[in-house]
Amino acid sequence: MKMNTATTKLILLHPLIQKQSGTHRIWLLAFVSFFTFAILLTFLNTRDSMATTSTTISSSSTKPTQLSPSVVEALLHYASTSNQTGHMTDSELKSISNVLRHCSSPCNFLIFGLTHETLLWKALNSNGRTVFIDENQYYVAYIEEKHRDIEAYDVQYTTRVNEMKELIETTKQQVRNECRPVQNLLFSECKLGINDLPNHVYDVSWDVILVDGPRGYSALAPGRMSAIFTAGVLARSKKNGGVKTHVFVHDFNREVEKVCSHEFLCGENLVETKDFLGHFVIDRVVDTSKTSQRFCRKRTLSSSSYSAAEKVSV
Repeated sequence: MKMNTATTKLILLHPLIQKQSGTHRIWLLAFVSFFTFAILLTFLNTRDSMATTSTTISSSSTKPTQLSPSVVEALLHYASTSNQTGHMTDSELKSISNVLRHCSSPCNFLIFGLTHETLLWKALNSNGRTVFIDENQYYVAYIEEKHRDIEAYDVQYTTRVNEMKELIETTKQQVRNECRPVQNLLFSECKLGINDLPNHVYDVSWDVILVDGPRGYSALAPGRMSAIFTAGVLARSKKNGGVKTHVFVHDFNREVEKVCSHEFLCGENLVETKDFLGHFVIDRVVDTSKTSQRFCRKRTLSSSSYSAAEKVSV
């Protein structure tokens, strides 16, 4: 009887043990499931966060932020106080900087001449496109090698300062044909037109153009007749973007720059002068039927003024 009682007790307790073991398994399974879910959720959140951060970094790298006014002021200050000869004054630099700051983004900025201010112009127009044109192919190669983000092209000028009077007279005679104020210079044979630049340069709607080259300080130097003429044509032939183009001519105190500017950029478009810098604002020509045969609405400098241009002042 004792053995049977003991056996009976054992049989009665055995189902309880099984029930407790099963409950433990359920709780263990629930805990493992919850832990796995938590790890998965953490992984997904981390991945999304990393993707968002990567997108933000990528976006910020492709869209550089605009320079703060204090940084611009510092750059202008150190550029204007340099001891290097030929650099622009503080007033000249600020005149160009103000136009670039208010230019619609992205701003297309074309500069004739690689000068002391080259890196400054690139920095001030960091959100836009800046292209340099220079007469020295070796210096262009040097700048591009040293500063990989600089876009520069060389051009071979065939003009001379002492030929200015003849070149302007020839241009006037061909103003209805090869030397039209509105045209694609890529296909032009005008002596003052620059037509050997890369094709895409002529397709850009330039918002700001600076003529600070080529050399023009001696009778045999190339002079800036072609650069000024080309700037005037590019401004009037603008296809897209704003209706106005700002054209700056440096060394405006010299007769060559002054005469050619009045011939091809026109006195009625001169808005200000700062030291040796002339600032012109030229409208895009939409209707070429009335304006394709002349550059200026008003009378330009007389031919007697050209003789003074042969006496080039430094």
